[in-house]
Amino acid sequence: MFGIQPRDVSDDDFNPRRRRWSLWTTPPPAASMPTTSHTGRYTTPRKGHANAYHMSVKFEDLCGFMVEGNVDDVNVLNEVRERIREQGRVWWALEASKGANWYLQPRISSNGGQGVISVTSLKLSVLTNTVTLRRLIRKGVPPALRPKVWLSVSGAAKKRSTVPETYYDELIRATEGKTTPATRQIDHDLPRTFPCHPWLNSEEGQASLRRVLVGYSFRDSEVGYCQGLNYVAALLLLVMKTEEDAFWMLAVLLENVLVSDCYTDTLSGCHVEQRVFKDLLAKKCPRIAAHLEAMGFDVSLVATEWFLCLFSKTLPSETTLRVWDVLFNEGAKVLFHVALAIFKMREDDLLRILHIGDVIDVLQTTAHHLYEPDELLTFAFDKIGSMTTNTITKERKRHETVVMAELDQRTRRLGSLKMDA
Repeated sequence: MFGIQPRDVSDDDFNPRRRRWSLWTTPPPAASMPTTSHTGRYTTPRKGHANAYHMSVKFEDLCGFMVEGNVDDVNVLNEVRERIREQGRVWWALEASKGANWYLQPRISSNGGQGVISVTSLKLSVLTNTVTLRRLIRKGVPPALRPKVWLSVSGAAKKRSTVPETYYDELIRATEGKTTPATRQIDHDLPRTFPCHPWLNSEEGQASLRRVLVGYSFRDSEVGYCQGLNYVAALLLLVMKTEEDAFWMLAVLLENVLVSDCYTDTLSGCHVEQRVFKDLLAKKCPRIAAHLEAMGFDVSLVATEWFLCLFSKTLPSETTLRVWDVLFNEGAKVLFHVALAIFKMREDDLLRILHIGDVIDVLQTTAHHLYEPDELLTFAFDKIGSMTTNTITKERKRHETVVMAELDQRTRRLGSLKMDA
């Protein structure tokens, strides 16, 4: 019913670059350590402890990850949490005036056609709701509403409605005890998936994540499992709360939101995306692109992980979720906006750099400390400018033929080497 997963999965590590944090050599004064109150808000050092702002501190973020940063990061998170509460009040007010599920109604969609209505049947109320929802989502979906909003705007709820209610349970039962190259790779990656999160690092959390990943590997044997999906599925589990909802969000991501073949054996879709991104960088940030090209820096050195993990290993979790809010509503073009924004935010620094390793360090450090999602998204949409889905689609088609020809040539070359051996 679900198919068998035949493809072989490489045992090579994904090799994500680790965050580089400085740790205390001796404990700082108690007053300089951020502490968590019963409300979850962090307190910052008192006056007279200015040096503490340059120290590394550990704290728990909104998703429950234990992370390390500086006191400035903690202060920014406090401000972000306050804005989340304010934004929540806006959503609740709209629910009171428009109805609890106003955003579940038919709308004009910018994400792959899910929920599209014809122009002839367009009503002013639908247009108003679409514009309102787009604006609200860019400002952030309240955590309590994320599961319902994501399922709706992404098309995951509609996708789930096309199969029997027992589909997921039957799929999991059908995969129990079966071993494939995909399940072996999943088992290898589970302990390395966000070990800094207590639940994901627990037996229960890893079992839940395994079921979602193994289940999908049997649903789509062409994709099976690709390293990077473990981080995406893990964060989906934390947001959606239930395995089945996380499974359907993963399904709609791979089947509708993202470009096809991003996670197949050849990663052909990912190769295409990297070439499109390089072209867009040249158009949107020409000075940066020219400088990096003169250095011999390949942007895929950093951007491949960004696109495969959807920034889940790069940005702080709360910022990643804000990016995903927009991704599920507006489609894969959002990934290009965000990737370009990270480069653009550090344009002056990048133009002064002469060594490839320094480029990677600047981009990684910038991304890891982007605790202010509004700053990133403002750059992504206001400073980068508009990019239509049609424009990106044309760029993809232009590169797809070349990429497929190169992959075919590589396959033939490898086959010839094997025959010679």
